[in-house]
Amino acid sequence: MAIPGYDSSRVAEYTLEQVGARVAVVAGVVPDSFDLAKSSRKPPIDALADPVDLVALEELRAIEAIRIALVYDPVELPPGASPTDVAVAVETGGGSETRRADGDAVDDGWVPLESTVDLEETTVTAVLNDRPPGSTVVAGYDDRDEASGESTD
Repeated sequence: MAIPGYDSSRVAEYTLEQVGARVAVVAGVVPDSFDLAKSSRKPPIDALADPVDLVALEELRAIEAIRIALVYDPVELPPGASPTDVAVAVETGGGSETRRADGDAVDDGWVPLESTVDLEETTVTAVLNDRPPGSTVVAGYDDRDEASGESTD
């Protein structure tokens, strides 16, 4: 899994097949302990797949890029939802009020990241240039209005 703009020899890749998760990392230090694991955390109500833990995420140093790709089940989308209304979400704090990446307050502890959807592969991908705000990720329904970034609830 390449990260556009980076030499593939500099990319460390990790896969957790049982939940369809792939992560690619370009960093100065990627410890041997970094890995993916099926999370024991409760997924958000709008999850479209099982949550995944990024093990030893805090030990990554000099991060240049992280690409998170997750398989999701489109059948789990709510009726009337667009098949592109999917995002990688990161748990940020166990249910207290937090801020989404776009600045909106949310109270579920999960923040959607800017993501792209591959309808053919049923994957959602986020590419970051820094450590994500939490170490547990999930593919989830994203009901934010694209123009305003606000929830349509």
